[in-house]
Amino acid sequence: MGGTGNSMINRTCLLGILMAIVSPIACTCVAEKPDGTDNRATDPATRMKAWDQHVKLRQESIFKDVPWMPVGPRIQGGKIESIWSVKQRKSTLYAGAGSGNLWKSVNNGTTWKPVFESESTFSVSVVTVSDEDPNLVWVGTGEPHMARSSYAGTGVFKSTDGAKTWTHMGLTDTHHIGRVLIDPKDSNVVYVAALGHQYSYNQQRGVFKTLDGGETWKNVLFISEKVGVVDVAIDPSDNQTLYAVAWERDRKAWNNVVAGPGSGIYKSTDAGETWKLMTKGLPTGEKVGRMGIAVAPSNPNVLYIICDHRGVGGEVYRSDDKGENWRKTHEGNVKTGIGYDFCLIRVLPDNADEIFICGFNLLYSSDAGKTHAIISERTVPMLSYKARRATPHCDNHDMFIDPDDPDRVMLGTDGGLYLSHDRAKTWLHVNTLPIAEFYDISVDASEPYRIWGGTQDNGVLGGEAKPMTLGQEHWQWDHGGDNYVTLIDPNNLDTMYLEGMFGSMARKDLKTGKSRGIRPGPAPDGAKLRFNWMTPFILSHYDSKTLYAGANLLFKSDDRGDNWKCISPDLSSNPGPERQGNVPFGTITDISESPLKKGLLYAGTDDGQLHVTQDDGGTWTKINQGLPNRWVSRVVASKYDEGTVFVSLTGYRDDDFEAYLSMSTDFGATWKSIVNNLPSESINVIREDPTDKDILYVGTELGAYCSIDKGNTWHSLCSTLPTCAVHDLEVHAGTGDLVAGTHGRSVFVLPAKEIQKIKQEMMK
Repeated sequence: MGGTGNSMINRTCLLGILMAIVSPIACTCVAEKPDGTDNRATDPATRMKAWDQHVKLRQESIFKDVPWMPVGPRIQGGKIESIWSVKQRKSTLYAGAGSGNLWKSVNNGTTWKPVFESESTFSVSVVTVSDEDPNLVWVGTGEPHMARSSYAGTGVFKSTDGAKTWTHMGLTDTHHIGRVLIDPKDSNVVYVAALGHQYSYNQQRGVFKTLDGGETWKNVLFISEKVGVVDVAIDPSDNQTLYAVAWERDRKAWNNVVAGPGSGIYKSTDAGETWKLMTKGLPTGEKVGRMGIAVAPSNPNVLYIICDHRGVGGEVYRSDDKGENWRKTHEGNVKTGIGYDFCLIRVLPDNADEIFICGFNLLYSSDAGKTHAIISERTVPMLSYKARRATPHCDNHDMFIDPDDPDRVMLGTDGGLYLSHDRAKTWLHVNTLPIAEFYDISVDASEPYRIWGGTQDNGVLGGEAKPMTLGQEHWQWDHGGDNYVTLIDPNNLDTMYLEGMFGSMARKDLKTGKSRGIRPGPAPDGAKLRFNWMTPFILSHYDSKTLYAGANLLFKSDDRGDNWKCISPDLSSNPGPERQGNVPFGTITDISESPLKKGLLYAGTDDGQLHVTQDDGGTWTKINQGLPNRWVSRVVASKYDEGTVFVSLTGYRDDDFEAYLSMSTDFGATWKSIVNNLPSESINVIREDPTDKDILYVGTELGAYCSIDKGNTWHSLCSTLPTCAVHDLEVHAGTGDLVAGTHGRSVFVLPAKEIQKIKQEMMK
């Protein structure tokens, strides 16, 4: 099959044309997806214009001298998508964090420095360094998998000075990039494997090639607008021979299709000008999912594939004739697990029969894939802490094997970076990067106060709000793996409420370590409940023994979760068959209780519904008229005025990056947008200042903002905050600290009292 995209794409000219013909509100134009659902895919020009506005607000902010303090944690690490060791400088390492920017070490991992903090995206999917020029570094952005928090990137970036400065080289609308490959014989020739949008179909996907270092791009392999390319490899002995891994996938808020007939292996023998689909011996059809490919450095005739074959399991295939014919190497399946998130295979550079497989488990084979053993060797952490495991973290994203020293191996996982100098027999856990991916945070009433939160795959973490110290850690791991809302009883600081996925809540005694499941339910009619992946729950302002928790119905407990009663009907739209799939949808996503009126509650859902009750669930009123039909990310009842309520919504799961933020002063009967001068960034959270009714804080997918006039004008709080997704904000009333829980850069603290002082000076 030949590449169908033959036009040259000049990144500068294309952006200019798009800016000229697309209005600032182009993202609100509705396009219908093939399944009939509403989709507002934001175009790349609008996204980059929003970034320009973000930068302008940051530079001109009246609060640019109010500093954020990074407070950790580091102990568990976070998601490492890509790792690289520079060929000419072995002690120079790069680590790309899926939601936490790019990091560089010049002392073999002892210390690290962030080197990609001020770009238009924080999501680093791949880092590649030229073997000929150690200062030439390429970064691809947008995580190449299907997780709920897989963020879209903004294309590719290049540095020619060892990551000191960066130039955006285009391909903005690819969203998710799986590989950046530099031609070993000509560093101006670069190939990019682009997956394309996750939540909508689009054209900018496949394999892209540049001959001039990224100034122009050619789409040399385009399969379809719903099939992307997740990996590309080159024959080390023949730079004309390339292999590309196509992956058909389709993600919606309610469904996750991770396989399809468009998935397959393509080969080119003319540097990408033409391609053919390789099928001899390989699986085909609807069940073929993500694959990873590797060429044996010691024998380029030998290729391996790890395939996520749905309904069968992980499978390894080998070719001994450069991909013309393939054979399965083993009986049954390979226990890789969750292939749509982790699907990588590596061949040892000195032995074509020795392979590693990165999946949920890390596997090793010394017999060309006939047998596979799970690697569970012991690890030593750089920062000591109460560990939940003494072996490498599961969920393996990337592996770098030193081509000159195969005993030197680096592993990137959901739990950070690991180094081995004995061919993966023992590991050093480099747990010194503050890249935890928090979903939600809370602050307790202790002195000094502690910050608690649930993280992506690294459990509940808690620690004091104090600076990080080299070689020491003041955070602790407490519970679980994937965790979300975490609350401490204000009247009993040893009682923690926490949750895992889909409503699996628990109450834990921090003194004894004992916990009890307190899952809400059942439904009054015995029907199956729908819980969001991150189930919202709150403790009542009026009695900390009272809890509210949401499924598609709202539940209340008066005895710390031991017993529950339903206090609402289905508060979602009860989606029909067109919005039902393998992911629960039509679920409550946030709950707010008024601190001024007992029984005044708000509940928002993932399908854009918003309801209020003023009698503790006796009657409910729908109040989302006039609001966009988008996922309710936060609803907040005001602490200053009984009828005032704020709501933020996000269209991220519709590829809509617009900012949605509204305020009502009549219990939601009418709404007014308070977006005003905020950039088009999806909004995750809004909070009121505890002492000034006109000061508001918001956290977005790219940073944090503040208004001192109740939303009429917004000012950036990003001057000392890296580009990051702020998932939650809390204001500690006692100290006046604004605490930001980020998804990828751990936690930051800002002295919000300084904002009040600046406002007072301005008022004078």
